[in-house]
Amino acid sequence: MAKKVSTYGVDYSRRFTEILVSGALFICMLICLSVLFLIFWMLIGNSIPFFEEVSVYDFLTGDQWNPFHPNYPLFGVQPLLTGTLLVSIIAGVIAIPIGLGASIYISEVADPKVKNWLKPFIEIIASVPSVVLGLFAVIILADYVMIIFDPYSRLNALLGGIILAVMMIPIQVTIAEEAMNAVPNSLREASYALGATRWETIRHAVVPAAFSGIVASIVLALGRAIGETMAVTMTTGNAALNTWNPLYPVLTMPATLAIEIPEAASGSLQYQALFAVGLLLFIITFAVNIVADIVLARYREAYK
Repeated sequence: MAKKVSTYGVDYSRRFTEILVSGALFICMLICLSVLFLIFWMLIGNSIPFFEEVSVYDFLTGDQWNPFHPNYPLFGVQPLLTGTLLVSIIAGVIAIPIGLGASIYISEVADPKVKNWLKPFIEIIASVPSVVLGLFAVIILADYVMIIFDPYSRLNALLGGIILAVMMIPIQVTIAEEAMNAVPNSLREASYALGATRWETIRHAVVPAAFSGIVASIVLALGRAIGETMAVTMTTGNAALNTWNPLYPVLTMPATLAIEIPEAASGSLQYQALFAVGLLLFIITFAVNIVADIVLARYREAYK
């Protein structure tokens, strides 16, 4: 008669391991939330004294930014907001179609041999420091922009948008291509069985199935564009002009923080104004992610 082996010790050890892993994951989640809360609290705490001196309405609607004027400091954030949005929109208009097309090509069209060297090459671009890309834009790319578009100044919003697009594309391609690769082959085969061509399968089966990953890639890439500092500081001219003309120099919110924080005395109104700019930038990036989550939720509900 076979001897019965007790599994009590094994089950207890397994349950203990699961509890330990769950607790560790919960702690990691708490750390992430705590960091996010502390950042938000820091921005709020340093912005409140500024808003006691300058109203939120004047801050958001003011069309001049000159916080270091000795007699009449101006704290209108519109030029910074306009510059940030203008550069990000230019980058998105350029990067999103190119990134989506490159993702579809690598995932669905390219020969495996081409894919094996093309994807790592694109990912290498993402590892290039932004200061190097900014230097490339200022020294080389700016000449072509001057010849083709004849801008108001050598450094302008268009140049900044182009180099931001270069930085966005690898992020978008990497995530979107992985989302398309995750689509089951059975979905493609079912489409082919119904008589669909390759392009019809990509358009009506693969892209809709990978839509959440594609949107995530676009949101992350736009987040990189909105928050980018060094390349934008080097290429956009850093002039606080309230203009939507891409051929003029502009000043973005991240560039403002990088340039003016060292000049502001700690605790001064100018110092607190920069925290208000940082708070606005935080809210914008947070809102972009919330909108993306809403769009994905509605799409998933319709797709089901």
